[in-house]
Amino acid sequence: MGSGKKLAITIDDVRQAADAIKGGVQRTPARYASTLSMISGADIVLKFENFQFTASFKERGALNKLLSLTLEERTRGVVAMSAGNHAQAVAYHAGLLGIRATIVMPQNTPFNKINHTRDFGATVITEGETLSDAQAKAVAIAASEGLIFVHPYDDPFIIAGQGTVALELITEWPHLDALVVPIGGGGLISGVAIAAKALKPDIEIYGVQTALFPSMAETVFGARPGCGGNTIAEGIAVKRPGLLTRQFVRALVRDILLVEEHQIESALAQLLEVEKIVVEGAAAAALAAVMTNSARFAGKKVGIILSGGNIDMRLLSNVVMRELSREGRIQSLLIEIEDRPGLLAKIANIIGEAGGNILDVSHNRMGTERPAKSAALGVTIEARDAAHAYEIRARLEAAGFTLRTVGPANIWPKRVKGLHV
Repeated sequence: MGSGKKLAITIDDVRQAADAIKGGVQRTPARYASTLSMISGADIVLKFENFQFTASFKERGALNKLLSLTLEERTRGVVAMSAGNHAQAVAYHAGLLGIRATIVMPQNTPFNKINHTRDFGATVITEGETLSDAQAKAVAIAASEGLIFVHPYDDPFIIAGQGTVALELITEWPHLDALVVPIGGGGLISGVAIAAKALKPDIEIYGVQTALFPSMAETVFGARPGCGGNTIAEGIAVKRPGLLTRQFVRALVRDILLVEEHQIESALAQLLEVEKIVVEGAAAAALAAVMTNSARFAGKKVGIILSGGNIDMRLLSNVVMRELSREGRIQSLLIEIEDRPGLLAKIANIIGEAGGNILDVSHNRMGTERPAKSAALGVTIEARDAAHAYEIRARLEAAGFTLRTVGPANIWPKRVKGLHV
């Protein structure tokens, strides 16, 4: 798409940013992902921005912005608003440069992100329920205390710094046909598009947003309005994209793809299992877009930017268990049994002989809705795959037990290939 309007930030700005931040941030690796390529039908190259010290691409723009400040501005100090990655990036590099930093974070920000930001030496203030509330507070602090406001995305130095991701990627992998980039406020995709299009004009740039927060897609491409909900991709859960960044998206980005929560979870689990890489939801969204738009990317050489790796361990554990359940590798069954000795041992033997592993057992005799001589036995089993889980279930039913699946039961039978039930 072309607007005909000359854009204010160019490849020269990105190159200057690369020179400025050289040695201050990691030149992250980019590797061909053979298994993911086979699964998706595209030739996938992953750019690992989760390898930055604070585990996010945000360091690039933050450092470039801080280095652009005059001595007088550095003496005054900086203030920023963020729910995580930008906060840590500004705090970390401000600390290294001896610049006083104040970070305003929403009140519901996870404690680990608040603590990490404080550990880098920043003063952390929690304010409001949303990022917009935090921004209003940060702007007010900047005005009252004379601090320099460091915007997370709508700033030329931030955008140019983020563009160094593409400068590295296209230099190393010049034959890429497309880049797929997560979008929150739009700083990363703006910088990436500026650099990539200058180096290779025919390359296609695709943005990715969670379907719960399609703010840039709505603003630029007319997607359905409305943002809100609980998303695993909180790093791109932005209700209002940047005024500057939307201009670059409108001019340089071919399309914005929306992905659902379960698709993001599956992509996150794939990266963990196949690539042995931990990423956050925003990063996994980019892979989810490729996996769920196979016809669009089939046969193309596609660069995917893994934007960050800051994910809460409890959330990561929950995602893994949910995905194992979706795939049928973990099944929670409710078995109706008579309340008499020996039946639990019999059920355990059937599962064991079928090669299953029992993870958890619960025995409920107190349900008033069932006969006094009956009980409900809850069993969570681990199987090799969905087909194996179905085999275990079939053996239990053949032994006369009545089963009910607890949780995602829709794998029976449509996700069990080769079985007819």
